[in-house]
Amino acid sequence: EFIRNFEKEKNVFPYRESLVNNPKFLTVHLEDLLSFDSDLPSLLRSSPSDYLPLFETAAAEVLAGLKMKVAGDSGEMVEPQTGEVQILLTSKEDPVSMRSLGAQYISKLVKISGITIAASRIKAKATYVHLICKNCKSARAVPCRPGLGGAIVPRSCDHVPQPGEEPCPIDPWLIVPDKSKYVDQQTLKLQENPEDVPTGELPRNMLLSVDRHMVQTIVPGSRLTIMGIYSIFQASNSSTNHKGAVAVRQPYIRIVGMEETNEASSRGPATFTQEEVEEFKKFASNQDTYEAICSKVAPSIFGHEDVKKAVACLLFGGARKNLPDGVKLRGDINVLLLGDPSTAKSQFLKFVEKTAPIAVYTSGKGSSAAGLTASVIRDSSSREFYLEGGAMVLADGGVVCIDEFDKMRPEDRVAIHEAMEQQTISIAKAGITTVLNSRTSVLAAANPPSGRYDDLKTAQDNIDLQTTILSRFDLIFIVKDIRMYDQDKTIASHIIKVHASAQTVSNDSRTSKEENWLKRYIQYCRSECHPRLSEVACAKLQSDYVDIRRGMRQQANETGESAAIPITVRQLEAIIRLSEALAKMKLSYVATEGDVAEALRLFKVSTMDAARSGINQHINITPDMANEIKQAENQIKRRLGIGNRISERRLIDDLTRMGMNESIVRRAILIMHQRGEVEYQRERHIIVRK
Repeated sequence: EFIRNFEKEKNVFPYRESLVNNPKFLTVHLEDLLSFDSDLPSLLRSSPSDYLPLFETAAAEVLAGLKMKVAGDSGEMVEPQTGEVQILLTSKEDPVSMRSLGAQYISKLVKISGITIAASRIKAKATYVHLICKNCKSARAVPCRPGLGGAIVPRSCDHVPQPGEEPCPIDPWLIVPDKSKYVDQQTLKLQENPEDVPTGELPRNMLLSVDRHMVQTIVPGSRLTIMGIYSIFQASNSSTNHKGAVAVRQPYIRIVGMEETNEASSRGPATFTQEEVEEFKKFASNQDTYEAICSKVAPSIFGHEDVKKAVACLLFGGARKNLPDGVKLRGDINVLLLGDPSTAKSQFLKFVEKTAPIAVYTSGKGSSAAGLTASVIRDSSSREFYLEGGAMVLADGGVVCIDEFDKMRPEDRVAIHEAMEQQTISIAKAGITTVLNSRTSVLAAANPPSGRYDDLKTAQDNIDLQTTILSRFDLIFIVKDIRMYDQDKTIASHIIKVHASAQTVSNDSRTSKEENWLKRYIQYCRSECHPRLSEVACAKLQSDYVDIRRGMRQQANETGESAAIPITVRQLEAIIRLSEALAKMKLSYVATEGDVAEALRLFKVSTMDAARSGINQHINITPDMANEIKQAENQIKRRLGIGNRISERRLIDDLTRMGMNESIVRRAILIMHQRGEVEYQRERHIIVRK
């Protein structure tokens, strides 16, 4: 009745229509069912495994009634053959937590949400098993329990023996696999959402089984909300280990309906209400949209205006482009913050992790190459290999924040190279060769090798990362802790104010609302707006880029060595991406000259300054100074044997006692360090090598 007669509006029968258009499966909303009949949903919730098969037969009957009769073999009209119809349930209720699923939920309908972390291969599952008696050859079909259950094979044959015929023995049935009926089945592993995990706990995961039309619709790493029947099965390998525990069963969920949670990534369009869209457009049409957004980025951090602007650009991202020959150009912006301790670098990362629609936060020492990209794991039950995506894959369409970037092992850092430029991760391990998408922005924070940024060193020594990885960062900020009286005073008062007013803010819901608003706005901009450069902006960009290259070449000629940070075509693309991100903040579809100018300014204050920072080696040295430096070098070598260690401070004190100028001694140490005669070890110890 419900499928045939339920109407949403006058003369609109949604379920009949969808059955005719798509005879394989039918999605039923429990709210519609409730408005049609008040008892059905509660029955369906309490014993779904009894009522769902009835529902499916009903759907098949309705479908047969809706179809035209067709001419049979002998010419008369016969009913058309209809296959089974799979019923999928959806409802608007809130999902329950995975931890609260207990014994009282068994064989009831539950709704949970989480992230899929693994998907198995497709297996064939028998629905009807064809049996044959080995004595009397009589056949029968036994239905199989759905899900992960098996068939119940009878012990005896009900054939009555004739006189003189020997009776059928016990357990006479043989299974004929070829005549049995099968459906597809696949198992998934669902892990609870990271935001739902209590502090200090490990995330739980749950086994799911999907069948028929839902197999192979889910890739690992996607977020799901599922309706399913909480069931139990006898685990095969557990019977050997636990001889005593006969009645213990493993829980799993048999899915009867699922929807992918909409995210701001490429996985599906997010839904925005009409009021929200109007509010966003009104906000974007203001003159000072850019400033307003930058003021919302990490408001508890004082100063660092340019870093905030860069982080805002990173959150919005440029536009991805697919060229006709199949080359993809990335639209995500990567930012590196390099600098002294206690300059709020990690605070920025934490803010981005909270604000970006999808974000993963990892720390340098605690992450390996496999954990960042993808690992191949052997499944314990089926002994086959499957892939588990790492941080870069899980954050597809979002941001990866990597703290302590300089402490990563070099071989692990190499794993990020491909993800940062080509936005894919290729894997060839254990017989699995595949390419995973990782369209992520990377926000990394690092300290210089000596712990602090040292103005006496060249830029090359301060930024101790390889050129290959540096050129993949669009913006590189050097965050210095400058000691200035006025600035220190304002910073101190700001921090004290933040601490003093922290308690009063926590019960005020406005801040969380603002955070949420920014998140929604970013989501809206990323899904709706894909700007392109205007003609004027292109011409301006071209001339400016050529100028920057010329300046770098001049600098290289003067100092005789190349810059620590290369200025390549990647940097030109970076400026293009920044201009697009600035246009995207204003929801404009064309990046204007003003956007390009601001992008260039950001680029100059970050990457260009970083390339020029530090002390230049070739400072004009007078002959007297050269002589003194030579003497200082001899003294250092005399003071230290080869392989001895001494702290730099002590060495300078010793030599200044002998009447030498401190700056000369420092410069001598620096020159020896550049020649590789001495080297710095941890805590500023000096060790002589040659």
